[in-house]
Amino acid sequence: MSVTIRRAETHDLDALVPLFDAYRVFYQQASDPARARDFLAQRMARQESVVLLAQHDGDAIGFTQLFPTFSSVRTGPMWILNDLFVDARARRLGAGRSLLDAAADFARDSGAVLITLETATDNATARALYRAAGWHEDASQWYSRGLTDQAAGAKRQD
Repeated sequence: MSVTIRRAETHDLDALVPLFDAYRVFYQQASDPARARDFLAQRMARQESVVLLAQHDGDAIGFTQLFPTFSSVRTGPMWILNDLFVDARARRLGAGRSLLDAAADFARDSGAVLITLETATDNATARALYRAAGWHEDASQWYSRGLTDQAAGAKRQD
């Protein structure tokens, strides 16, 4: 059976939480399923994000989370593809590419003028996937600054 992508709903939290927690662990955060559940539940309940869920044979194998914002230059809505994760046991099934394509379709269908993402420059696997899916890398440099004590515990990129 092929990979299917659909918009996640709050009843999908039990399937999403282990994936979201593993995503956070990948980025060197402590495993905290309760925190992962609370974060996702709040974003979904407040309609502050859109989560797309990848499934294979009925099992949740990956997700992407999109956050809405606006482009002043393009004077229109845009989406930030903030999170993308596929369970290591399900890689090579095409779920990552399917999630990227579904995210772009969702953004386009919602009337967005742009969808954007960023990843670490040393994440060669992700960068290759993004390029293969039609995304392009900009030569600009991004900077970030943590604003909370929690952010200070995150992997520093500066």
